[in-house]
Amino acid sequence: MRRFTLASITAAALALGLLASTPSMAQSTQPAAKSDRMAPAGKMAPASKMAPANAEAAKLDINTATKEELMAFKGIGDKYSDKIIAGRPYAKKDQLVSKKILPEATYKKISSQIIASQPK
Repeated sequence: MRRFTLASITAAALALGLLASTPSMAQSTQPAAKSDRMAPAGKMAPASKMAPANAEAAKLDINTATKEELMAFKGIGDKYSDKIIAGRPYAKKDQLVSKKILPEATYKKISSQIIASQPK
C-alpha cells in the first residue's frame, strides 16, 4: 500500500488548484506524524511533475526542460543535465543512451518520466 506524505498531498492539491477555496492543511490542530512532515523548501518536485489527469502532460520534455528540472531526477546531476541540454534536440528519448549522453541504468530510472516532443 502506498503511503502519501502531507507534502505530496499538498503539492497535488496545489497543482489541481484545490487549496484555493479550502482552509490550509497547515492549520491542523493535531501534530504531524514524522512521515507527514513537509520536505524542506526546494526539495519538492515542481508542480509540473505532478500527475494530472493527462499522464502525457506529467512527463518532462527533455527538449525544453531547464537544468534544474533535469537535476530533480534521481541520478541526474550537474554534468548529466549539461550533457542533456548540449545534445538537444532529441527525436526520441532513447537517444539519451544511443548518443551516449546517459548510461543505460540511469536512463531506465527516468525513461517513464520523460518525453522528447517535437515542434509542430
